Amino acid sequence: MTRSKQQQRSRSFGAFGSEAAAYERGRPSYPPEAIDWLLPPNARDVLDLGAGTGKLTTRLVERGLGVVAVDPIPEMLELLSNSLPDTPALLGTAEDIPLPDDSVDAVLVAQAWHWFDPERAIKEVARVLRPGGRLGLVWNTRDERMGWVKDLGDIIGHEQDPFSHEVTLSEPFGNIERHHVEWTNYLTPQALIDLVASRSYCITSPADVRTQTLERVRHLLATHPGLANSTGLALPYITVAIRATLT
Repeated sequence: MTRSKQQQRSRSFGAFGSEAAAYERGRPSYPPEAIDWLLPPNARDVLDLGAGTGKLTTRLVERGLGVVAVDPIPEMLELLSNSLPDTPALLGTAEDIPLPDDSVDAVLVAQAWHWFDPERAIKEVARVLRPGGRLGLVWNTRDERMGWVKDLGDIIGHEQDPFSHEVTLSEPFGNIERHHVEWTNYLTPQALIDLVASRSYCITSPADVRTQTLERVRHLLATHPGLANSTGLALPYITVAIRATLT
């Protein structure tokens, strides 16, 4: 990773910290089917890498797993610890994971792989995994086949399939598999505003562009026939999951 890219990432981390509460309010969780598919059989200890406010961490803790959450943003980890006080929450990055060698059965990364330096992250993930351990990546992508969701994409940018556009997993990982789950998240109009406000392109935009974007989303909520005067929204998602085994 170049120095300029590192500086850009550091600025983005700081900006995300300021929007941690919006992130927690607006971002969806992950469907159980996708999580079950990512986890290896008989997993006991799991690292949630880039855990954010704990959207995935919560689902893992509910399964009775030993979970450690790692994230570089203190404000995110503070919210995670408020809701999961018994779960270790450590400051750290994918390139410098604060765990010993051979310490977990799986490393899961939700909505965060694109922030990592892949070459360094793969080496660190391999270091902390036990032999035969699994790396699992997951993204929620909006299903834009529905009218208003496509209109939302016209405002905030259309979704891309992360597997074909962003992800390359190299040795020592093999047996790479892909899976997707279609599901629906139910949220309030305000939660949709929070969802947009917590997106990286909105956080890092100039203040006037950010304000304009949020106003356009409010206008969509007020005028679209499928949304106007609605107190609850159904937002369809396609969750993309990728798993690979340490060879």
